[in-house]
Formats: sequence, C-alpha cells, structure tokens
Amino acid sequence: MRVGLTYDLRSDYLKAGFSEEESAEFDRDDTIVALEKALAALGYTTDRIGHARHLIQRLAAGDRWDLVFNIAEGLYGIGREAQVPAILDVYDIPYTFSDPLVMALTLHKGMTKHVLRDAKVPTSDFTVVAVAEDVRSVDFDPPYFLKPIAEGTGKGVSPESIVHRRDDLGAACRNLMVAFQQPVLVEPFLPGREFTTGIVGTGADAQVLGTIEVHLLKNAEPNVYSYKNKENCEELVSYRLVRPQDDAVVKEAEKVALDAWRVLGCRDGGRADLRCDEAGHPLFMEVNPLAGLHPEHSDLPIVCTHLGIAYVQLIERIMASALKRIRRRKTAGQSTRNANCCSS
Repeated sequence: MRVGLTYDLRSDYLKAGFSEEESAEFDRDDTIVALEKALAALGYTTDRIGHARHLIQRLAAGDRWDLVFNIAEGLYGIGREAQVPAILDVYDIPYTFSDPLVMALTLHKGMTKHVLRDAKVPTSDFTVVAVAEDVRSVDFDPPYFLKPIAEGTGKGVSPESIVHRRDDLGAACRNLMVAFQQPVLVEPFLPGREFTTGIVGTGADAQVLGTIEVHLLKNAEPNVYSYKNKENCEELVSYRLVRPQDDAVVKEAEKVALDAWRVLGCRDGGRADLRCDEAGHPLFMEVNPLAGLHPEHSDLPIVCTHLGIAYVQLIERIMASALKRIRRRKTAGQSTRNANCCSS
C-alpha cells in the first residue's frame, strides 16, 4: 500500500521568516522521519507530500495514493486543520484521522464546548469574547482563565492567562485578541489536577489508551500548562502515569474524555485534556484529534511510552482504525453500486 504523508514542517516556515511561536504547532523534521520508519516497519511504502499547497500541486499533476497519513495543521484560518481532509475528500482519497467537519469544529474551543455542553459532557462555564463588549456577558466569578479560541501547543497561554479581578478582564481579553487576531475563550480557572488522556479508534471502537497527570516542576511557569512549559517540557514538566483502577478521579476523567471523543466524532487517535475543579471533579478542557506525533516530545506518544507501547505500535493502531473505516466504506459502496445495477 502506498501511503502519502501530509504535514507542515516547522523548519520550512522558519526559513520563510515565521517566528518560533507562529510555527510552534508544526512538525519537526525528525517527526516525519520517525513516522516514515514506523510505516516502513509495518510494510507500507511512503511518499512525502508536505503541506496543503504541495498536495494540490501533486493532485493536479495526477499523483494518487491508497491512503494519506495526514498530520497537516494548516496555516491560515480557524478551519485550517480541515483543509487537507477537505481536499482529499474532493478526490475521494482516504486518510487517517478526522474529517473536515470535526477538524474545523474542534479547533474552535468555544464551539466544541457548546456541542459537549448540549451533550451533557462535563465541561466548565465559558464565554467567547469576540469584541470588547462581550466581556459584560461573563456571568461567573473570578479567577478567570483566558486563551485564544483556536490555537494549539499552549500558544497564548501563560501565567497572565489567569485573571484574578473582573476589572482586569477586559484589558486581558483585548491583549490576547490583538496578539492573535481572534476571539478569546474565558473560563473559570480550574485549580485542580490536570490530565491528558490518549485515545485510539473511532466511534464504538474507540478506547482509552491511558492517562498521564501533568506536574509542573519548580522552574516552570506556575499554575498553567503554558506555551513555554510545553515547548520545554523535558526540563519543566513531569508526566506521571495514573490508572483508573487505582484512582476514582482518573476513572471519571477517562470516561469524560471518551464520551467527548465519541460525541464529537473524532477518529483513529488523539488526546483529550481535562482539569479538575475545586471539588476535584474532572472537566473537559479541549480535544486534539490531530495530536502531535513526535516520539519523545508529543503528549500522545508520551502516554504510550509510560504504558510500554512502542511508537510503531501506536502508528499501527492508528492505521488499523483508518483501514477498518476504509474497508467498511468500500463494502457499503460496492453494495450500493450492486443495488443500483440490479435496479436498472
């Protein structure tokens, strides 16, 4: 099977003049190398495609693949993670991970929380501040926690994200809106434990891989899993494997994570982030259906490392989920074609 690889390479964007923060969500060169090696070990032939514009060029030239392993984040717009899946859908080329609807929805943290709140998945109060006047609609008490509505890798998250006084909320929101040119999500600050739960599979087949608890070390930025702490996690963060059979809070967190994954329609593999309120109850914060896949640096492989799951096994499970979906689609399509043929 010929597998194309779509991705945004951090080094390419740095060479083009983008800053470290602007390119923070994009993949390192060694991530692509590791992914190629894992797929080769599983018997697949790989072909590097690159970002969305490269994909368009290759498709226009007539290139096709049996499947595309897609980890492209996209550059512009709130729907940027949906761009490569949408292009592949136009050409009816199957791919790993979620479809355009899910990718666009889940990058918008406010829309995601609206959907999950309606589905009764535990999540905190929130307000989306798109213009200065929206601050008036925040109807819960401080302290508040602020972050851009559609960023990853902790971008825009720092100790300043915690706002202790209502009088300071407007200025803090304006600062983030100016810096990132997008609305701001305002939530109550959750003071409790923080978890990252790894998930593989799709729909009823989805299952929790495991959960790590995030512990900030002495020299880390305090109280927040911030951009700085994530980018320098080897020195600033300790990840500890926690198990549901040993800890009722972890069991509850994994149920919330899996419920959110299924409600949102996420596919193949990713992670959910949760944090506990003052009563110790885990609440959904956000989901990443296009989780980083650096073998040592990214949260999902970190979860696997703690569980003794090799990187190649993680990629195998992601591929197995995608291939199962593709086989089902082919079977359904064949049945439809046969029915149409017979009816004519």
